[in-house]
Amino acid sequence: MEEINKTLLDEFIFTGITGQPWLQKFLFVFVLFFYILDICGNLTIVSLVVRDPTLQSPMYFLLGNLSFLDFLFSSVTVPKLMAGLLMMNAITVKGCITQMYFFHALGCTEGVLLASMGYDRYVAICHPLQYINIMRRSTCIQLVFVSWLTGCSTSLIHAVMTSQLPFCNNQRIKHFFCDVKPVIKLACKDISVNEITLATVSGFLSTGTFSLTMLSYVFIITSILKIKSSKGRSKIFSTCSSHFTIVILFYGTAMCTYLGPSSETSLEKDRIAAILFTVITPTLNPIIYALRNKEVMNAIKKLIKRSIALRLHLE
Repeated sequence: MEEINKTLLDEFIFTGITGQPWLQKFLFVFVLFFYILDICGNLTIVSLVVRDPTLQSPMYFLLGNLSFLDFLFSSVTVPKLMAGLLMMNAITVKGCITQMYFFHALGCTEGVLLASMGYDRYVAICHPLQYINIMRRSTCIQLVFVSWLTGCSTSLIHAVMTSQLPFCNNQRIKHFFCDVKPVIKLACKDISVNEITLATVSGFLSTGTFSLTMLSYVFIITSILKIKSSKGRSKIFSTCSSHFTIVILFYGTAMCTYLGPSSETSLEKDRIAAILFTVITPTLNPIIYALRNKEVMNAIKKLIKRSIALRLHLE
């Protein structure tokens, strides 16, 4: 048996989004702007849900957890992305596996949490008289716990399988962070098992949670059509439209990225999709909820008034 001597790599280098200096500077400002909005928007929602007595319902408890997840989710990848736009960006193999784990753990957790929020809307609209009894605080905590447990355990599968691969020769990751597809492509070993596992696990989780969410909306739409008052239909629709918009944004980009076969062309498309769900979507989520929800807008107005009053008092 012929023995092949291969030197294992101890770090990777990100190719980033582009090699054009002027475009890198533009993208840095663009990403920084959205990341600041992301931090401010999501942490504002978390603060409002914790402090404002009018936002203590199950829906806002789940929304607060979603905003906290979005803040963490983008923080796993965006700082590294901005660093790569200014200088050559490298990461150790262990650091890469760690980033991969947290990225997928938070992403999968968000997918399950969105399904939980869909269930909350289903109970509120289809079973309003039983809502308080069904969506107790303990139930909400259990839904959040199951979301985190599912995300962390699913991501562990990808991280462990990737960590067992040998990496040699090529160290350039064709991405701006450590995602499973571009990383396993660098392995000097057959990765068919890894690709099948990724497609199976990601496909089962994403299609499963998406189907449950859509099933909730089938029942919700059926209930809305039974309401004769146009004002009543409009009010119910407004409470669901924000969540539905976020679901489409999240699952649309995720399914396009992880359910298709891996190729050079698909990796290029994955980078574009990754910008959407790591930079744009986490920023839009709090904006969508704030603009389309009167209670959140009122809470923000009260927060601004209190801040102005406090500043005037200090002066």
